[in-house]
Amino acid sequence: MFKFVLSVSLSAVLVAGAAFAGDDPILARQQLMEETRDAAKVIGGMLKGQAPFDAAAAMSAFEVWQNTAAKAGDLFPEGSDTGHDTEATQFIWTDRDGFNQAMEDFATRVDAAIAAGPESLDALKVVAGPVFQACKGCHEGYRIEKED
Repeated sequence: MFKFVLSVSLSAVLVAGAAFAGDDPILARQQLMEETRDAAKVIGGMLKGQAPFDAAAAMSAFEVWQNTAAKAGDLFPEGSDTGHDTEATQFIWTDRDGFNQAMEDFATRVDAAIAAGPESLDALKVVAGPVFQACKGCHEGYRIEKED
């Protein structure tokens, strides 16, 4: 009985947290970027030899990135440039065309990686590299690097 109550309670907290994040673009994009980071760790682990190549896991990570590419741009509306310890720079709003182009570049590279359907570590390296470059390019111009 205790496990059931705990499970229901945790589910309610997660649903409430997701609903709150959905109402706040900063929290929603932070959650989305955490998912994106976790997907990057999956692929990065394979590329660094820290995890064995797994085509299904790579494809799942690419699908997370595809979701990010589809949703992230809309999570930076005017007025969401401060609060919740955001790491977004002002350049997102002052160089909106550049930011939108960076997001489109990311989406194009993710779509290409998915279309390639890498079935080996070597094939993964070929398609993941350009996606990571797109991530880095956006981070260098549009993200405040926080010190840990």
